[in-house]
Amino acid sequence: MPKVSVIMGIYNTNNKIMVKKAIDSIINQSFSDFEFIICDDGSSDNTYEIVKEIISNDKRCILIKNNRNMGLAYSLNNCLKIAKGEYIARMDADDISMLDRFEKQVKFLDNNPQYAIVGGNAELFNEEGTYSKRAMKEYPTKEDLLFGTIFIHPSIMMRKDILLKLNGYRAVKETSRCEDYDLWLRLYAHGYKGYNIQENIYKFREDINAFKRRKYKYRIDEAKVRYKGFKNLKLFPKGYIYVIKPLIVGLIPQNILAILRGENK
Repeated sequence: MPKVSVIMGIYNTNNKIMVKKAIDSIINQSFSDFEFIICDDGSSDNTYEIVKEIISNDKRCILIKNNRNMGLAYSLNNCLKIAKGEYIARMDADDISMLDRFEKQVKFLDNNPQYAIVGGNAELFNEEGTYSKRAMKEYPTKEDLLFGTIFIHPSIMMRKDILLKLNGYRAVKETSRCEDYDLWLRLYAHGYKGYNIQENIYKFREDINAFKRRKYKYRIDEAKVRYKGFKNLKLFPKGYIYVIKPLIVGLIPQNILAILRGENK
């Protein structure tokens, strides 16, 4: 059995160079005891064939496919159904993992059984190169969830048994752009906690196309996720103002938000 199962969803990307960089950053990890499960989410282009060719020479890689486009949460749950590893690691098809990422995360989880999940900091990059960094709080608490996500989703590694206790990702309409945030809310509501390695273990693509995908309807869905999550975490009445936060933030232009976050060039 592999120590780690890496799960990744992919959909309609014919950028072979980008996808290959993402996959190679996993295949070439300094920690090699893993399986890499990739779920094509019913792509209508040649994404499936591109990935199949890239992974053809590595027996640790497994490619599956949804019959139709179902969304990231559904795809990740599909990967979980066949995952055999003790730990579950995430990866996205347009990002890059630092080559010692798994080595550091496995060591942390092995040595710190009190933590259910470990993430880390990341470099931010786009088509022009690295332009900033994103630092996450080292010891996130449930109160930190009021302000937003506490882990960079594709950077995390989590204990599979705990993820299964939570029934994996919640694949419903309201979590279609915040399936990770919903998971963190449920994770902490069940009394688990996580840690962020204070090093850049990941390279996160944040470009203009990512900004364009953030439609306002997803802000409304996030508000619903926040309400349910905060209620389970007993964060009301303080949490009420933070429930409507995504609705307000959604009205602010993305270039202004980038400046406010200190992530502009």
